[in-house]
Amino acid sequence: MDHLSHFGREIRAFEAACRAADSGLVPSCPGWGVPDLVMHLGGVHRYLVWVIGDRLTEQPDATDLSFLGLPADPAGWPDPARAPATGPLPAGLLDWFAEGAAKLEAAFATTDPGVPVWTWSGEQSVGFWLRMQTIEAAIHRWDAEMVTGTAGTMDAELAADAVGQTFEVMAPARRAWTAAPPGTGETYGFRQSDGPGRWTVRFDGPDVSLAEGTNVSLGDGADVSLGDGADVSLVESGGCDVEVAGTASDLMLFLWHRIPYERLDVHGDRAVLARYFTLVPPV
Repeated sequence: MDHLSHFGREIRAFEAACRAADSGLVPSCPGWGVPDLVMHLGGVHRYLVWVIGDRLTEQPDATDLSFLGLPADPAGWPDPARAPATGPLPAGLLDWFAEGAAKLEAAFATTDPGVPVWTWSGEQSVGFWLRMQTIEAAIHRWDAEMVTGTAGTMDAELAADAVGQTFEVMAPARRAWTAAPPGTGETYGFRQSDGPGRWTVRFDGPDVSLAEGTNVSLGDGADVSLGDGADVSLVESGGCDVEVAGTASDLMLFLWHRIPYERLDVHGDRAVLARYFTLVPPV
């Protein structure tokens, strides 16, 4: 999959959506206004330009904010301590975002994905960040479009990849970060209605397990570990307590806590489905 092309398209669509919205609360990101959303994604981009550019293999100390390249006088720019910023986008903020996004896009384009760098995951590579930031750009593009009521669908290829990435990476991470309750064998099936995607995931204790034959990018049965017992591994396929079907776009948006399950075709125990975000809390 060409993540780089998707990344470029999504960051430009995000910028356009934010220019169109200009101000107001972001319905899908409680507590954020449009300027907060721009500041968040722009800050992440510039942080990763630093990590990748300097080939950092340990988490850097970000207390010195010089890596952000903020203007000498950022008066009127969003302050995370005072969110939400609901007024119009301050002058220069979207240009600052575009500059940082272009630098990260260039870093991805000129760096081998296998180059080791620090990440918060078990996968310590530039490729991890390219995949993660492509998905995050798409989600936040959708968030920005929600402000003006023009939220479009996700590209099916990217969305299907994001569903797999949820179970390989995000679900174990979110469980570890939030000290989520142990699983008791809850088993979920997710089926793509506009493509071949099939995912079966089971929660046992702290573990997240994907069934053999599911769409997964681990390869050769390798495990991805996030520490504290929050592992994702491959297990034999079995019956599901509940199966959820929908387009890849809708599955991705549901798993990222953007749309309700009522938008999907559900078969099985809805009480188990309602427990999903207890097992995988949004962050």
